[in-house]
Parts: sequence; C-alpha cells; structure tokens
Amino acid sequence: MKSTDKEYSNCIRILNEELLPAFGCTEPIAVAYAAALAKETLGQIPNHVIITCSGNIFKNVKSVVVPNSGNMKGLRAAAAAGIIAGCSEKKLEVLSSVTEDERARIREYIHSAEISIELSKSSLPFDIIVEVSKGEDSAVIRIAHFHTNVVLITRNDTIIRSIDINTVDNEDYLDRSFLSTELIFDFANSVDPDEVRQLLNMQISYNMAIAEEGLKGDYGANIGSVILNLDRKSLRNRIKAMAAAGSDARMNGCEMPVIINSGSGNQGIAVCTPIVVYARDKNIEEDKIYRALSLANLLSIHQRFGIGCLSAYCGAINAGIASICGIAYLEVGTLDAITHTLVNGLAVASGVICDGAKASCASKIVMGIEAGLIGLDMYHNGQQFCGGDGIVKVDVEATIAAVARLARYGMRETDREILNIMMDS
Repeated sequence: MKSTDKEYSNCIRILNEELLPAFGCTEPIAVAYAAALAKETLGQIPNHVIITCSGNIFKNVKSVVVPNSGNMKGLRAAAAAGIIAGCSEKKLEVLSSVTEDERARIREYIHSAEISIELSKSSLPFDIIVEVSKGEDSAVIRIAHFHTNVVLITRNDTIIRSIDINTVDNEDYLDRSFLSTELIFDFANSVDPDEVRQLLNMQISYNMAIAEEGLKGDYGANIGSVILNLDRKSLRNRIKAMAAAGSDARMNGCEMPVIINSGSGNQGIAVCTPIVVYARDKNIEEDKIYRALSLANLLSIHQRFGIGCLSAYCGAINAGIASICGIAYLEVGTLDAITHTLVNGLAVASGVICDGAKASCASKIVMGIEAGLIGLDMYHNGQQFCGGDGIVKVDVEATIAAVARLARYGMRETDREILNIMMDS
C-alpha cells in the first residue's frame, strides 16, 4: 500500500475518528454530554428533566460510576452532572473539570429537580433524548447511533439542528466497510510511523496510566490485582492483569481519561495495553509498536463495524483478540499468523454477553485476551479451527461476518431479556 492510496488515507482518518480521549465510561458520558447541551440550549438550569434512552444505554449506565460525581451511578447522576458541571465543548471529556463545589451541587440537584427516565420505543440500539424545561422554556437534545452524533437540537418551538434519524452524517463519519484483515495488515506494514506517532503515544500514555492506577488502587473487584498475584513473573499474566486493571479503575470511579476504540474505553484499554506490556518486555523498537497498535486498533474497529455500536455481544472480546493479533504481528509478522489467531480466538469466545458497564467488564476483557492467546498458541502448534466448526467459516472475513451476524441479529432477543433481568433487580 502506498501513502498516496485512498485506502491509506482512509485508515489514517479512521484511527483519528475512533481513537478519541474520553473521561469516564462513554455511555454515561454521552448522557452527560446531551444534558450539558440541553442546559446550554435552554440557557438556564432546568427544574424538570426527562431522559429517554434505548435499552443498551440503560444497561451501560445503570451500574457504572459517573466520573467526578462523588461515586454516584446511573442515568440521573449522569444527567445531573452534565447539567450542573458539564462543558459540552469537551464532548466525551464533558465532566473532566468538575470542582468540589460542583460535586456538592450535583447531589443537591438530584434531590431538588424532577428527573424522570423512560425507555425509548425506537429500534435504534443507541438513542438518547434529554428534554429539559423551566417555566415556559424548554429544550430537547437527541444523540443517536454513536456517542457524539447530535441529530436534534430544539429550543421551545425552534429547530436549531435536525438530521434524518435513519442516517449518519457521512461528512463526519467515514464508512468502514472497505476494511479487511489483509488490507489492515498491508496498512500496518506501510504506515509512516510519524503519521500515527502522536495519536498512538497518547493512547499508550493514557491507557497505561489508568492500568497502572488500577493495580495501585482499590477499584471494584480488583480483577487486575487478582490475576497479577497469581504469578507476577508470567508475561501472559501481566498482559491480562494490566488490561483488567485499566477497566477496574475506569468502571469504578477513577478520574483519569482513556483513549477509546469503537466508542468504548474498555475496548481501547483491551486493544492497547497487552501490546505495550509485551513490547516493553521484549524491548521491541518503537516504530514496530506503532505498526502493531495500528493493526490491532483497526482490526477491533473492523470487527465492531459489522456488529454495531451497542448490542448484547461483549465488544471487549473483539478488542482483546485484536490485541493478541497485534502481538502475533510483533512475534511472527505474517498475515497467516494474524488471521489464524483471529479466527481461533473468535471460535473460542464468541457469544459472551454484554450485560452493561460495571466492575465485571474487567473479567470479560481477560476472557477476550485469553481467547486470543489460545488462538496464537494454536497457531504456534500448527493447530486451527476450520470452516464448519460451529460458526467458523472458511476464511477470516467470512468468520468476522458470521460473528457480526450473531451479535447484530441473533442476539436481539438476548438483549431484550438481559434488559428485563436488569430492570427487575
């Protein structure tokens, strides 16, 4: 692939679109972003708020700590934080500058304002509507399809922004359907490291920092520390432990930013930290690390594109396996090693459910990474799963498509039942 090729520039663009800084779990942050925009559009702090959201938003906000809220969880906390202390210009870092005084005001506001929650009747997996009012003034914000895609802004009877809800603004979001494993491998070999250096250095810096914090602090179930304590000398253990620790911290109130992948901080951590831990242990030169990270990030995005932004399928599985494909790139360096690792890993762990963002996400990241490691072990030992073994198909792209079909369509009823179970709790 040449740097003048359209596919080359498109891969660079996708990395820049997807690898964004986010402060806190991205679904509550999206709610806070919508609420901050609603307050700013209204021009004053509302006393009445209605949050209408899809089931996938509900389950991903219900059990995760909203950053800078004083350890509060849920939709009301996310909306209140956005209204009282959010800065919409910062988008996914909307809550990054909350003061102690504002934290106290957020708690007061939750008790004084009328904040109600409704489930959306739309078929969109990602749908957030925040309606705010005070006196005779009102404002509405709607975000759909992905975390910062604002499709509607109104104030009273005036429409400020309106986009067809069935479309995504292609000017802001490049179609990913051209991606393939072979093309991504070609790009990783061809990319000028200087074109991705700044972006990937930020990913390494942010995501390794929160992983290290997760091992030092007391966050959730401390999955990272549990794994590390099994065998601190094992590289395999350290790879899994660091990724889990980043999720431990992020899901349980750590006020540090991460670089996301496919709209998810957990996926951003899972795809990055294993490669960095492995590369540092083996003293791999910097430019090759950038190539491996470029490959792993794009492989995770490629898999997730067919599944969609939110579903009943756990995206940490895809990201964890993609990260081990990055290690296969560092270790072996062939397309054959990467495709076998990917197919084998997907055969091991496809179908793990997403039951929302919470402490146990760290353990699912470990499952994805371990599935990838088993896939790479199989390659090294001349073993593989073949087409016809369950949902495994005859080649890597057909297998990725099969998993996407399972997640997007086959697990719809699963998604509804997960939501029913969570609402009963």
